[in-house]
Amino acid sequence: MRWTSQKWHRIFAAGTLGLLSLALQPVAMAQAYPSKPIKMIVPFPAGGTTDIVARLVAQRMSESMGQAVTVDNRGGAGGAIGADLMAKAAPDGYTIMMHNLSFPLASVAQTLANRSPFNVDTDFAGVSIAVYVPFIWTASPSVPAKDLKELAALLRTNPALQYNYGSTGPGSTMHVLGEALKKEGKVNITHIPFKGAAPLKQELLAGRLQVGGDQLSSSLAEIKAGTLKVLATTASKRIPGMPDVPTVKELGFPNLELEGWNGVFAPAKTPKDIIDRLNREVIAAVRHPDVVKRLNDLGAEGVGSTPAEQDAMLRRQMDQFRTIIREMRLE
Repeated sequence: MRWTSQKWHRIFAAGTLGLLSLALQPVAMAQAYPSKPIKMIVPFPAGGTTDIVARLVAQRMSESMGQAVTVDNRGGAGGAIGADLMAKAAPDGYTIMMHNLSFPLASVAQTLANRSPFNVDTDFAGVSIAVYVPFIWTASPSVPAKDLKELAALLRTNPALQYNYGSTGPGSTMHVLGEALKKEGKVNITHIPFKGAAPLKQELLAGRLQVGGDQLSSSLAEIKAGTLKVLATTASKRIPGMPDVPTVKELGFPNLELEGWNGVFAPAKTPKDIIDRLNREVIAAVRHPDVVKRLNDLGAEGVGSTPAEQDAMLRRQMDQFRTIIREMRLE
């Protein structure tokens, strides 16, 4: 057979196209994201605010992305167990996490105690602040105090009272705020850690725990029913639907003021195009009319932020928490 220059050109062209096709496969795969289900880790048991918000967001993301976004509850250690799983996940966009204000707090507490399994500065990438949800101090109806100021006065004048306060775990938001209350209010009250807001609430309802706290959504139904009382909000302003609930600052505890939020994170080194896609999806989810209504019913406000805005919030609160924890020698 005689090979002409035209045949050689055709063979060369076919080979070049084949190589180009192989080279473009990673690009095509990246453009196809997501091509399989996405797991959203919630580092608390089912039933708490973070879990509720995660399920609302995951449902909307599933519908808009064409792939299932499933919630995986991994409670314990104030949210650190679930965060550690996230830190070790592949940075491919198929494992993400919904966490709350306790994320930077627990991270700082464990870092200062030299036992943190991850580094919050290097192991996570912010996606978006999903919602703002105020934190509140709650109490069993049997507690004879109408607010946090009266509670502190009660404990000071009755030092023999064996009162306990609950939190969602060591180093969690309410743990540190409880220790701050002990210092600011000059009171004696013992910390009892739980794996999440749901078991904490059950102990309050049963009267076996006197004081506790978490995000408003976790106890809103019980507050409306009168089976739990609210002692204060840690937010900078009163809760719109509860104008009679004072802020901690109004009650004389300005150092207990903290804004509550829930946000979505991905592992560090997740490609920017995937972070951008997830950011758009989270923002669209929390701004969807059906989700907005459900969030309002929970006492939450849909936000949606840029990754940079979320990272800035995280760093500010970490700096604030680091000072509090160091002063209190929490371990």
